[in-house]
Amino acid sequence: MSDFPITIFHNPACGTSRNTVAIVKAAGYEPNVVEYLQVGWTKPQLEELLASMDAKPRDILRDKGTPAAELGLLEPNVSDDAILDAMVEHPILVNRPIVVTPKGVKLSRPSEAVLELLDRKPESFTKEDGEVVRL
Repeated sequence: MSDFPITIFHNPACGTSRNTVAIVKAAGYEPNVVEYLQVGWTKPQLEELLASMDAKPRDILRDKGTPAAELGLLEPNVSDDAILDAMVEHPILVNRPIVVTPKGVKLSRPSEAVLELLDRKPESFTKEDGEVVRL
């Protein structure tokens, strides 16, 4: 086990998520990558992540490319519990990537937001679309 463990809740189909994993690896870490679309979520797990981020379920609700609208989750009166239950049933509803390190937990959007959670940075990094990240 690393003395600076990193877990990334990752969707390999997402460029932001892929770039986040690549930034962490370029900084010399070997993160625990969890493909949450395959393993799913539990309600207590999501509640713990949200508490660590000081966030609400709506803060990590992804509407693009998900059934959020069809499920009525974008309405302002939908409860946190209803959103969490839907996230457990439809893991794609959780925005990604969520990164956990000893420095905190956050939704790493844009991908370079992960740098705030690391204790060292890569020497340089270029995203897969060619954008150079200023370190």
